[in-house]
Amino acid sequence: MPMCVAIARKTWPAFCFPQVVLVILFSAALGAQAITAPYDVREIAPGVFVHEGRYELFTPRNFGNVSNTGFIVGRDGVAVIDTGGSPRVGADLLKAIRAKTDLPITFVINTHMHPDHVFGNAAFVDEKPTFVGHRKLPRALAARARRYLKANEELLGKEAFDGTQIIAPTLLVGDKLKVDLGDRVLILEAHKTAHTDNDVTVYDKQTGTLFLGDLLFAKHVPALDGSIRGWLALLDQLSQRKDVARVVPGHGPASVDWPDAFAAEKRYLARIADDVRTFIEQGRTLAQTAKEAGLSEKDAWLLFDAYHARNVSAAYAELEWE
Repeated sequence: MPMCVAIARKTWPAFCFPQVVLVILFSAALGAQAITAPYDVREIAPGVFVHEGRYELFTPRNFGNVSNTGFIVGRDGVAVIDTGGSPRVGADLLKAIRAKTDLPITFVINTHMHPDHVFGNAAFVDEKPTFVGHRKLPRALAARARRYLKANEELLGKEAFDGTQIIAPTLLVGDKLKVDLGDRVLILEAHKTAHTDNDVTVYDKQTGTLFLGDLLFAKHVPALDGSIRGWLALLDQLSQRKDVARVVPGHGPASVDWPDAFAAEKRYLARIADDVRTFIEQGRTLAQTAKEAGLSEKDAWLLFDAYHARNVSAAYAELEWE
C-alpha cells in the first residue's frame, strides 16, 4: 500500500508519495507527448450528456480527466455540470458541447469544491455563463486555493496545469434553486455535510435524471472529505425519492440504475463506520485503525489504496467524539 499523506485533514487529494515522485521525475519528459483518450460524451437521456472520467489519479498524461462531467440542453441554453480537473479538460468538454449544439452556455454548475470537478471552469469564462454552486462553495475554495493550486501543478505538470484558476460561483444555492433552460427546469439542491460541506445535486425534471456529484461513487472507491455520519444519513434520505429514473455519479459509469445505485457505497461507508467504532471501543490507536478497518472492501473498489486509509482516518476523527 503506497504511503499517503494529506496536507491538512480536510484537504484534497491525499498525496501518495510514489505518485508524486513519479510526477516530479517524468512530467517534463512527458510534456508535449501527454495525451488523453477521446473526450466522448454519451446521451443517457434526451438532451442529457455525460462524459465518463478515467479511474485514475491526476497525472500529466490524463490532464486531470478523472471525474464525470455533463451537460443538459434546453430550448434556450445549456447547463454544464462539473468541468473536469484542468482547463484542457474543460476545453475538451466545451468542444463536445459545441459538437451537439450552438446554444449559449447559460449555467456552469459545480457540484462541490474538489479540483477534479472545478478546475475546468476556466475554459468556460469566455462563454459568459453564470457559475453556480453551494452557498459554502466560495468560502471553501478560498480557504483551499493555495493548496489546491500548488498540489495540482505538481501532480499535472506545467502543460496540463497551464491556465488553471479558481472561479467561484456567483449564484449560490442555499436550499433549493430552480433554473430554466427554456421548457426545461433543473432543480438544484444544497445538502448538509456529507461527502463535503458544499455538495449540490442537480435534478432534470424532464427526464428524471439526478446528477449526484461525488455523493455517489461507483467502481472508484469513495473519498470522504466531510462527515461519514452525514453522508450515510443523506444516502438514506435520497434513496427514498420516487421521481428519479437514473443517476449520474461523480466517478463511475455515465449512468447508474435507480434505486440500487447507492448499495455498494452505503455498504463501504457503513463498514468503515462499524469497524472504526469497534476499534475505538477496543482502545485501538488511529494508526492501528487506519491499517485494519474496512479491509474487507478492498477488492470491491478501484483506487482503494490511494484513498481508503484517509477515509478511515477522517471517520476516526469524527466518530471518536460521538
